[in-house]
Amino acid sequence: MSAPCLNRPLTLEERVEQGDGAGGLRSSWSALGTLWAEVRSFSGRETGGLGVARSKVGLKIKLRALPHGSQMRPRPDQRFREGSRIYRITAVAEAEPMGRYLVCYASEEVAA
Repeated sequence: MSAPCLNRPLTLEERVEQGDGAGGLRSSWSALGTLWAEVRSFSGRETGGLGVARSKVGLKIKLRALPHGSQMRPRPDQRFREGSRIYRITAVAEAEPMGRYLVCYASEEVAA
């Protein structure tokens, strides 16, 4: 495996839930930091509902490996942000046997 081209800064974010004062919860996202990554698409499809067409793209996001337990190691309940684009992380695995890189499988959904 050749080294990935880590040329895109992505902000790793995690969901934060706070009480809304009426017994419910309010969700927001908190930035954990920036990771440099290589982003490649591997699938795409059109979804729809309620008269709105949506484009859903599957992505492989490669980045330098971080130790298990590190706050900056991506998890499936988190997301990446790149400007106004949002990539929801669905799975994380080591990209190669040496464990130098991680691959995050993610999806981006956009209204068409």
